[in-house]
Amino acid sequence: MKGAEALPVDPERLRREFPELDEGDLAAYVEVTRRILGEQKSRARTTRDLMERARVAEDKRAAGQPLSPDDDLALRYRRAVGKMQRSTIR
Repeated sequence: MKGAEALPVDPERLRREFPELDEGDLAAYVEVTRRILGEQKSRARTTRDLMERARVAEDKRAAGQPLSPDDDLALRYRRAVGKMQRSTIR
């Protein structure tokens, strides 16, 4: 993936460590992580807002409501993070 050197963890390393991650998961990780890292003064707030957006998006999807592109991205990111966390908790 282009520009992966700017990320805290290289996507190829994630792919090796967490084989259950698919291309969509990795794409969401890259896009959202870059967005979070770009928010120098408000990374924590950006992360909280994104995770809340993912929670709301999951509720929308369960109710059959359409998701905006940002809702979908937040949901995919949260799912990717969940896959990585489940893999490390044993």
